[in-house]
Amino acid sequence: MILQVVSKIMIPFIQVFGIYVVLFGHLSPGGGFAGGTILGVSLIFYRMVYGKAETRLKFPFELMMKMMCGALILYGVLKGYSFLTGGNHSYLPQLPLGTPGNILSGGYLLPLNVLVGITVTVTIYFLFTLFYEGEI
Repeated sequence: MILQVVSKIMIPFIQVFGIYVVLFGHLSPGGGFAGGTILGVSLIFYRMVYGKAETRLKFPFELMMKMMCGALILYGVLKGYSFLTGGNHSYLPQLPLGTPGNILSGGYLLPLNVLVGITVTVTIYFLFTLFYEGEI
């Protein structure tokens, strides 16, 4: 019971920090992989404290798979577009670079960090559940 009360306070802070690391990864140390790992650990913590049944209600397998597959497809499309437009010096529309030091600077870096963060979060959580309990 004590662990559940403490986790209700801790998990949101862990997740906010993970989101911060993902969003500001192109401006400071961190990024999609580091932030995704932090977010994945918060989901693992939730599963260990509240159990399999309650976690499945809050984070269903189908939703997690749709998020991960969507993030991977979007990553491939966005990265492929950036390779084609940047490598060929074509004059197709691109994301603005913005002011250096602002969150909306860096062109494709912020959306790519977010997509990597989603993929890593789900992957870390799935790997834990597969090795710990044998099923997702």
